[in-house]
Amino acid sequence: MVDVKTEDGTMPVHLVVPEGEGPFAGVIVAMEAFGLNGHMKGVAERIAREGYVVAAPDFYYRAPGERVVGYDQLPRAIELMTNLPTYDAITADVKAAIDLVEAQPQTDKGRIGMTGFCMGGFLTFLSACRLPIKAAAPFYGGGVGRAMLPPSERRPHPPLEEAAGISGAMLIFYGDKDAFIPPEECALVKDRLAQLGKDAEVIVYPGADHGFFCDERPSYHEAAAQDSWKRLLKLFDTKLRG
Repeated sequence: MVDVKTEDGTMPVHLVVPEGEGPFAGVIVAMEAFGLNGHMKGVAERIAREGYVVAAPDFYYRAPGERVVGYDQLPRAIELMTNLPTYDAITADVKAAIDLVEAQPQTDKGRIGMTGFCMGGFLTFLSACRLPIKAAAPFYGGGVGRAMLPPSERRPHPPLEEAAGISGAMLIFYGDKDAFIPPEECALVKDRLAQLGKDAEVIVYPGADHGFFCDERPSYHEAAAQDSWKRLLKLFDTKLRG
């Protein structure tokens, strides 16, 4: 863990650097609503083993008390998630994580990808709209196209309204059994990105539910998890190394 100074305090980041001199492209991993837990750190380490410098920030660092909760503690996870700061502050946090990655001597600067899960999928999409991310892969990010809560200072609009700012490639994963993200939401995101002419693909897995990638959750879907992993690696290999 590495501490990164921000305007709002100190943000812990799980930083993983692969063996070798590089240069390596960089990847940011955005956590689920349940916090920067062992599963999220494991995903970061798994990506690093593929030859990337990876940073997984704790976006809950502003919150008092316990910041990692169990998968059976959904109300607390929702509480933490709804208390995230403004879009500008989130963007600044991601930029700080990118700066950390690019400060490593093994990093090939300017080649940054990002992926995230659940809440992290939302954060990945938002970040891809605002930052020079060359390849982004959001997993089942709710509220990207249609707001799940009334507009507020923190969430003035869905990130899809900023999609014109996307400059890199995007691969978006959903499950068709996801009660949090209906088919209409998936179609809305797909259609808007197509209208904007973005290099983007939306994949909806039959029979997969929310959280299908995590093998620690009851909703784990092995076929969808394995296929999305292969596609994720191909995206990063093509856009960050190619």
